[in-house]
Amino acid sequence: MLMMMGAWPLLAANNSGLPLPRFVALKNDEANVRTGPGTRYPIQWVYRRAGMPVEVIEEYDLWRKIRDGEGTSGWVHKTMLEGKRNVMIKGKAPQILRIDYAADAKPLLKLEPTVIGRLMECNKDWCRIQVTGRKGWMEKKYLWGVYADEEFD
Repeated sequence: MLMMMGAWPLLAANNSGLPLPRFVALKNDEANVRTGPGTRYPIQWVYRRAGMPVEVIEEYDLWRKIRDGEGTSGWVHKTMLEGKRNVMIKGKAPQILRIDYAADAKPLLKLEPTVIGRLMECNKDWCRIQVTGRKGWMEKKYLWGVYADEEFD
């Protein structure tokens, strides 16, 4: 099945009918991550950050295997996830949120690594995000939660 989301084609689908892989966000401040798809599997760790972007890489019934920005993966129940798109600043250095999508555009905010923002739109190299009510543009390469070839408005 070929699906279009934004401007990029998605070839994989699954029992939910949604594409794989795809980005979503953690819904609650606490989400148990298990070693397998079910409550009989032990809890590996607990995420404690609502809104954090994660990538759904597999599905089994009501369970989703997710991967975080550090590459760690595990299984969560689908009710722990929401479809809204957030991004997280990646890397070790602060990055500049700018008024427009150009490296010399006026700076709005300096964002520390792991800050989460709402993803609004993306072009080839930049994404517009919202952080603490401020909207601006950041280079896509500094964001976890959006694919390199993803474009949408």
